[in-house]
Amino acid sequence: MAIKGSLKEASLPDVLQLLAMGQKTGCLSVADRNNFGYIYFDRGRISYASIVNRRDRLGDLLVKHGVVTQLELDVAVDAQSRQARGKRLGEILLEQNILTREELHRYIRVQIEEAVYYLFTWTQGTFSFEADIRPEEHDVLVSINPESLLLEGARRVDEWSLIEKKVPSFDLIFEVDRVRLGQSEAQLTPAQVQLIPLIDGRRDVTTLIDASGIGEFEVGKALYALATAGFLHRVGKSRPVDDGVREARVEEHRNLGVAFYKTAMFEEATREFRRVVELNESDVPARFFLGLVAMREGKWSEAVLTLREAAAQPNVKPAIYHNLAYALERMGHYDDAREALQEAIQRGGQEDPRTRTSLGVLALKSGDVDEADALLTAARTLWGKRTPSAAWFHYAALAAGLAGELDRALEIVLEGVESHPHAAVLYNTLASVQERRGDLTAAAQAAERGLHEDGSIPQLFKNLGDCLYRASRYDEALEAFQRAIKLDPALGDDVYFKLGNIRFKWQEKDQALAYWERALALNPDNDVIRTNLDLVRTMPE
Repeated sequence: MAIKGSLKEASLPDVLQLLAMGQKTGCLSVADRNNFGYIYFDRGRISYASIVNRRDRLGDLLVKHGVVTQLELDVAVDAQSRQARGKRLGEILLEQNILTREELHRYIRVQIEEAVYYLFTWTQGTFSFEADIRPEEHDVLVSINPESLLLEGARRVDEWSLIEKKVPSFDLIFEVDRVRLGQSEAQLTPAQVQLIPLIDGRRDVTTLIDASGIGEFEVGKALYALATAGFLHRVGKSRPVDDGVREARVEEHRNLGVAFYKTAMFEEATREFRRVVELNESDVPARFFLGLVAMREGKWSEAVLTLREAAAQPNVKPAIYHNLAYALERMGHYDDAREALQEAIQRGGQEDPRTRTSLGVLALKSGDVDEADALLTAARTLWGKRTPSAAWFHYAALAAGLAGELDRALEIVLEGVESHPHAAVLYNTLASVQERRGDLTAAAQAAERGLHEDGSIPQLFKNLGDCLYRASRYDEALEAFQRAIKLDPALGDDVYFKLGNIRFKWQEKDQALAYWERALALNPDNDVIRTNLDLVRTMPE
């Protein structure tokens, strides 16, 4: 389950301590206006951290510590610009034998620590922790005890509150009082010596940070000391971004939106993608992601509207129509969903197994089991040597089971759980198939394994309850059914019917009647429930 909150209510160090004590694994995302950072945890220890749209300091760190020369760094950066996308600077420096892997790991650790320290200075914004999200494969990981960073982080936060009295924002421009500086006998720090030639009355603080490569905190300390001594004077602020760089702003907001979306910070993602649309009304990717966010939040009507707006743009990709079809399907508009899928096929999605799978799902939901089975079987061939999605295994097994071929359904879903061992929905499917085959023990085991993977799926509790109910294990069945309806009060009339039966067996008449009345409210056409109610109501006290 996600953990979300405001940095005004809970400081980032407090959140880190909580995650460390709980030995959590996942991604902590932090957002403050247009700034976005994330910290990955592995069993309570920090494994990676970064800040989006912040210049990568690794090269600067290596030059500062004399590990590489500026010329070597420039050559590596140039090579990086010509490499395939995703190639990291550290990998290039390793390939060029400029530094060792041990040196790379040491300074990546420093880089990660600096990112965390910088995030500690954020006192506004929001945070969100999503469990079991891991860094990308090409990220170099470390293992840092968060508590080891808290003391230094607290010191920096205290210093930063002092620095902000002289450097309240990064858009300030300073000018050096060179006469006063020249007359002074003050001993300058290395950071101040490096900064003074760059402070020219035109560069703002952000530009000074980028040009010097010595980090926000060190630049802030140096500027604070120089300003306090009277060697610096504010001369203005940098100009707002003009129309000439609007596309750069679009790209920045889009990148932030994608980062927020990947870490399930949907409110922030929506804000960034809407800014993209404000800057460029014809931006298809932004509308596409807005549609995806709406779907993730269960706002199907909004998703349909947004994806239709994206589809109205020229030369859109099949994925737009495929996701539109899914949203329409969830709203029960099966004919419109089929039209969207046909449009996806016409736009180049004819070989996409996901499109064929979706057509099979629509056929299944429309009651045409034979057509669904044929479409899903055809989709399997389009996957080729690739492993089909968990959704394909779920619906293919369901179609086979509804066709009366329980052995084939079992074969499909067993392959599915082997291919997707953490897909809780497939254990739910396996439980259903095993129950229909009469193997209640295997069905209960499958449901319990699914709940181990995801305890928020009400259908898994229902399936477990069904197995326990049929095995006359009523105490356990009652608990499973109650947890199911707590997650989804409208799960189905049969859950309340069985709950009523259990209560009636225990001679708890009033509770039995309450459950049966709820069941009848969900399904007024259930004559069995109505008969039970009539009989029990007329029984003598």
